[in-house]
Amino acid sequence: MNQERLIKLLVRPHVSEKTTRCAEKHNQYVFRVETTATKPEIKKAVELMFNVQVAAVTTLNVKPKTKRFGQVVGQRKGWKKAYIKLKEGQSINVAGNE
Repeated sequence: MNQERLIKLLVRPHVSEKTTRCAEKHNQYVFRVETTATKPEIKKAVELMFNVQVAAVTTLNVKPKTKRFGQVVGQRKGWKKAYIKLKEGQSINVAGNE
């Protein structure tokens, strides 16, 4: 796989209360990824960028949300989310502070 593509697959970490609990309890981290990304590509991208060993990758597509702007009905974009489970003893610093 092309290394440039792997670097572009991970869009950003998805930080919320739920994802923080997943990180603490189950050693899982959540990332927003490109919609064309596959599980093996996501696994290689995380291992390349963070120097960790990935145990499992679970993906899901977040459906677009319908919104109203006055009388006009529009839609937000859909996106893809990846849950990354790391092997024991591994961790990722998603917050950025050290």
